[in-house]
Amino acid sequence: MNLFRNLLSALRRAPAPTVPAGQRIYAVGDIHGRRDLFDALVGAIETDDAKRSRDGETTIILLGDLVDRGPDSAGVIDAARCLQQRRPVRILMGNHEEMMLQSFGSSEILREFLRFGGRETVLSYGVQPADYHAADLEQTRRLMDCHIPPTDRAFIAGFEDSISVGDYVFVHAGVRPGVPLCDQQQSDLRWIRSQFLEQEEGFGAVIVHGHTIFAKPEVKAGRIGIDTGAYTSGRLTALGLEGTRRWLIEAQDNGSAITIAQRSI
Repeated sequence: MNLFRNLLSALRRAPAPTVPAGQRIYAVGDIHGRRDLFDALVGAIETDDAKRSRDGETTIILLGDLVDRGPDSAGVIDAARCLQQRRPVRILMGNHEEMMLQSFGSSEILREFLRFGGRETVLSYGVQPADYHAADLEQTRRLMDCHIPPTDRAFIAGFEDSISVGDYVFVHAGVRPGVPLCDQQQSDLRWIRSQFLEQEEGFGAVIVHGHTIFAKPEVKAGRIGIDTGAYTSGRLTALGLEGTRRWLIEAQDNGSAITIAQRSI
């Protein structure tokens, strides 16, 4: 009887989420200006990728919020663009990229952008601290116009809203429960938090997201959150996916060195 129950339970169990054959995915959480962690994590991803089967194609997906809060947003944008030029890389638009772009045309948004980490982004582009602190909002906008290249703004403007691969959907913040994935609003994909986090499954796919910081990656039936707070914790996380396999790679700033850790989930 117990054997029968176990067999019945196994039949009822949903199949494991999968990535299509011939594809390998590495999703990277919110970088927030930590060029040092990003460089170390990309190196670890490429080492891991080289050790695995060479059949098919590997894609790196950056989940957004490359900029703000950390010390080198300009360097992260440059590194992401260079990486994309030499291998398949897709990048999602985070709420911080949205604020950055919109701040060029709105004093209200510029004020919020600067409050929530934009100051560090502006300084990373070579604006002198004394000039920044002496500037009012309009003067700050002019400093940004002079120092943030149009090529960087155009690159960021080309970031995507969502990416679907097999049974996974990659977004920056999350999705609104009860709304079909094809009908999600851009604002929710970039900003949603509690309504999404309070519902852990039933989205129609496994949602891989950043935006909300967790002390460690949060793996639920319907979502996987991999923002581990790089700018404050010193830890940047990537999720690897191939077939039904999942694994994590983390770059950790230990003060004197950046170390790499890896484990299956």
